[in-house]
Amino acid sequence: MKIAVFGAGSIGVYVGASLMAAGADVVLIGRKAMATRIAAEGVALTDLHGGEVRLDGGGIPFSEDPSALAGAGLVLVTVKSADTRAAALAINSHATPEALVLSLQNGIGNADILKEVLSGHKVIGGMVPFNVVQMPGNRFHRGTEGEVMVAASASLSPWLDVFRAARVPLVERQDFLAVQWGKLLLNLNNPVNALSGLPLKSELSQRAYRRCLALLIDEALEVLKTAGIKPAKVARIGPHLLPRLLRLPDFLFTRIAAAMLRIDPEARSSMWEDMQAGRKTEIDYLNGAVVRLAVSVGRKAPANERIVALIHIAEQQRELALDGKGLLDALKTGAPTLVQSGSLH
Repeated sequence: MKIAVFGAGSIGVYVGASLMAAGADVVLIGRKAMATRIAAEGVALTDLHGGEVRLDGGGIPFSEDPSALAGAGLVLVTVKSADTRAAALAINSHATPEALVLSLQNGIGNADILKEVLSGHKVIGGMVPFNVVQMPGNRFHRGTEGEVMVAASASLSPWLDVFRAARVPLVERQDFLAVQWGKLLLNLNNPVNALSGLPLKSELSQRAYRRCLALLIDEALEVLKTAGIKPAKVARIGPHLLPRLLRLPDFLFTRIAAAMLRIDPEARSSMWEDMQAGRKTEIDYLNGAVVRLAVSVGRKAPANERIVALIHIAEQQRELALDGKGLLDALKTGAPTLVQSGSLH
C-alpha cells in the first residue's frame, strides 16, 4: 500500500503530506530545492477553514531519484503538464507493472500521454479542484473548496479509505472527460489572476477582471459546442450560467455569488506562483487547449489566443500588474502595442 507522489510541488506535497498525516506509507519525489526546504522546516498544511497539520521534516520520506517509485502500489502524478511524458518514462523504468497510476494534473490529455507510454499500467485520470499556495515557513495553504474527482474505476477500491481518512476523498465520475473540461473552464481564470497580480478573492471582486474571465469562458463554450463536448458542472454554478453571473455589477455579484467569493484572502492561482518563481507556466495546456480544440473544429478562439501570448510575455517579466480594463481591451482587440512589443507596461 505504498504511495509515491511524483512531482512534489504545491499539490503533490499537500496531497502527499495529508496522506502521511492519515497514516499512509508515502514517499515524495521531487526537486532538490523542495527536499532541502522539507528537511529544514518540515511541512505545515493549512486550509481556509482553519485546519492545521504539521509534519516534522525528519519523518517525511523524500527522494530526488525516480528509483523511489519501486515498490509503490499507487503513483500519483502531480508534475506540470509539460513534464508528463518525462514522468511517464521514469515510471515505466522504475515502477512495477502492477502499480496503479493516477494523474492529478491540470489541463486536458495528460492521462492520454501517460497511457500511451505506460501501456502495461492501469492509468486513471483525476482532477484537483482546490488551490494550494506555498507560504513562508514551508506552509502549504489550501485556499479554496472542492473534492478530488477521478475517472470511475474498480482499481481505486483499495485506496478510497485512506484518501477519505486524509480528508482528500476521491469522487468517482463516469463522465470524466466532461469533468476535465468543466474544470478547465474554471482554470481559464489562472492567467487572469496571474496578470492581475492580486489574490483570487480581490481579483474576482472586480467586475473588469470577471468580464475578462467571462469572455474567455464564453469563447471556450462555443468551441466545445462545435466539438460536441458538454462540460460538467464542477462548481456551485453551471458552466453556461457562469459568464452571465461574472458580468454582474459588483454590488449584485457579491450578493448573488457570495459562495464564489468564499475564498481565503491568501489564495492565488498556481500560474501566479509559477511566474513569481520564474517557472514556465501551464498556459499552453489550459487556454492553449481551447485554442487547439478550436483549430481542430475549424473555429478560432482569439481571446484565449491573446491571453496565451500575454502570459508568454509575462513569463519573462515576473513583476507585472495589468488593471482589469487594460486586460479586457487586450483580449477584445489584441492590443498590438502590448502583445507585439513584448511589453506589459
